Amino acid sequence: MEFNEILAVTMFAGFILLLFTGFPIAWLLGGIAIIFTAIAWGVDTYMQDWLVANFPDTWLDLDWRYTSLVVANIWEQMRNWVLVALPMFIFMGLMLDRSGIAESLMTNFVRVFGVMRGGLAVTVTLIGILLAASTGIVGASVVLLSLLGLPVMLKNGYRKELAVGTVSAVGTLGILIPPSIMLVLMADRLSMPVGNLFLGALFPGLLLGGLYIAFIVIAAFLNPSLAPAPKNHEPLTWGNVVGVLVSILPPASLILAVLGSIFFGVATPTEASGVGAFGAMLLALANRRLNLRVLREVMRDTTRTTAFIFAIILGATAFALVLRGLGGDELIERALLGLDLGAVGTIIVVLAIVFMLGFVLDWIQIILIVLPLVGPLVADMWMELGFAGETEVLTWFTVLFAVVLQTSFLTPPVGFALFYVKGVAPPEISVAHIYRGVVPFIILQLIGVAIIFFWSDIVNWLPSAAYSQ
Repeated sequence: MEFNEILAVTMFAGFILLLFTGFPIAWLLGGIAIIFTAIAWGVDTYMQDWLVANFPDTWLDLDWRYTSLVVANIWEQMRNWVLVALPMFIFMGLMLDRSGIAESLMTNFVRVFGVMRGGLAVTVTLIGILLAASTGIVGASVVLLSLLGLPVMLKNGYRKELAVGTVSAVGTLGILIPPSIMLVLMADRLSMPVGNLFLGALFPGLLLGGLYIAFIVIAAFLNPSLAPAPKNHEPLTWGNVVGVLVSILPPASLILAVLGSIFFGVATPTEASGVGAFGAMLLALANRRLNLRVLREVMRDTTRTTAFIFAIILGATAFALVLRGLGGDELIERALLGLDLGAVGTIIVVLAIVFMLGFVLDWIQIILIVLPLVGPLVADMWMELGFAGETEVLTWFTVLFAVVLQTSFLTPPVGFALFYVKGVAPPEISVAHIYRGVVPFIILQLIGVAIIFFWSDIVNWLPSAAYSQ
């Protein structure tokens, strides 16, 4: 292994180890980038003669074109038009969280689905899917579903594991079903059209929601004590059905305004994010939930969340550029191709690595560091994988990557959905209940990954149909 490659491996390993110190990720990434820049510069400047004399085969052609562009790239991130959508979508999700729509949905859906075994969990899942297509914020969805759904399910005798597993898993759909801030970030890293990923991720997100519902219904049928039907429930009437349809209209209108404007070419994703933010304010105003205090709180939380994401983006940009300057991308490519597993085997290995990294890394870090390194490698395999071109294979792979990343919200020790649930769950819900509860849903997500892997049309049919019109 060449000297620069040793530095690249040491740099990545050092980052993994220092994660456990609890130091802020943004400063950790940026600090490691600065330290290894100084090390490599010192070696390149002061130690060349000594290394050549003692190690004549050492490779010293450290290509610092990438590192010299760190400052320029960091500045460019702040001028990136695609990333403007992030704070808008965050604002939309947080404002919708305050609008009272979820409470209305819960009240009306329970009247229709609550009569069946597992009906309350199915209700939470359906509301979660609607919130996912409206908010795109995992924290807001998980907390809201936990506050609305957990007390009702526990009161009706649901097993604790099923109740917490449902709200945890369904809440994470917000990071996959468009509009999603994760997809916006992925599209930016790979220089892809955001609309392609939004269209491609729609059916996989609904597929996962369908798998959750199927599991809940089957599990409740096989084991009635797991999710019993309510003993006292009002009869189902047409009025209840109409109430559900009426409660769906506000979030459906917002979804149509945001996604419809993108899919039909009326607005870019960045422009649509502004439409979504304004629409969420109108919904909150219509429900009499909008005032100056709420607006100030939402703007403050939006600023904090945006600053957190952008700080990591800046640190990861520096880290990735220095790692690439050390030849880390070439090292990873040679290592994967050296396995001689073919295109399919290589992608399986990449997804397995991403799944394992999800246990210790946040999704933002994995996207910013890993995705730009493996994306070009996968794009070059489009013919071997039988795709029509690089855009098609990248759309399929990126959605697969996103579904695998979604599991990182559920896998300990850094599964954020687990922390959100524990923070608002009743005292009788322990960490053990949460860990046991998410296991079936992690398995369901891996089944979803396998389905998407073998049937790529689930991802690519909608973009191809939309752009062929």
